Amino acid sequence: MEATTLAVDWGSTNRRVFVLAADGTVLETAQDDRGILAMDGSGFAAEAASMRGRWGDLPMLCAGMVGSNRGWVDAGYVSAPASLAAIAAAVHWVEPGHTAIVPGVSRDGNGRADIMRGEEVQLLGAAAAGLVAADSWLCQPGTHAKWARLKGGDLVDFTTAMTGEIFAQLGRSGLLADGLDGTVQDGADFRAGVQAARGGDLLARLFGARASLVLGKRDRTDQASYVSGLLIGSDCAARLDSDFADARADGVDVLASPALGNLYLAALDELGCAARLVDSHAAFLAGITQIWSLLK
Repeated sequence: MEATTLAVDWGSTNRRVFVLAADGTVLETAQDDRGILAMDGSGFAAEAASMRGRWGDLPMLCAGMVGSNRGWVDAGYVSAPASLAAIAAAVHWVEPGHTAIVPGVSRDGNGRADIMRGEEVQLLGAAAAGLVAADSWLCQPGTHAKWARLKGGDLVDFTTAMTGEIFAQLGRSGLLADGLDGTVQDGADFRAGVQAARGGDLLARLFGARASLVLGKRDRTDQASYVSGLLIGSDCAARLDSDFADARADGVDVLASPALGNLYLAALDELGCAARLVDSHAAFLAGITQIWSLLK
């Protein structure tokens, strides 16, 4: 089977390349750490040439932070409600007919602004491929967790929470850094953190995690799971108590790898909300191939 397209999920820290056949079959994948933060704002054209040197002089469709104001070019945003057709109509051609970058999606209303880049391909792709219902509640965990509402297969609204970034920053420096180098896993300590988050007052509860460690109330090896439970539980509880209130009855589809996705499934379960795991890579491929087909 012959390769016809390169689809590139080009984020802040990582880059994943999918080599596709004409029917969307994945012929090869590759992942590296050449995200935009490793590029220092330049060298994108050379990187694209390098990818083509490896897989052939093929058309390339990129999504993610490569289209941000810190990436190759600023590909702009499509306003929500957004569809795959609207996104395809707004792609930015870096090299006409040869290299294109998918725009992000924005929302601005009711006193709240929000943006996403790359996640829109997965969210809309999940519905296009039938991985989730056309009307659904979606969570996409990560450095900046996305919570999205789809109606009729369109992305109508979303909220971003800096859950993963806060955990990473706490682990790098500050009072809680000692103890956050352990493995996070679902279990009694993680779920205790989720339950503690239900009471609100996250900032005080984070300090309480340090106090529990100092007073010998929690083992150091369990600290990372507890603090992760606090943060993920706070994220989930905030959504279920506000814009995702109806999701308690309908359930939430979680687009993620099993390692991270299962933590969100555990937190949502602890909070009384049904959830299921959806293959995020399959969702991205469905979305990017649909956008590419609309460009032909």
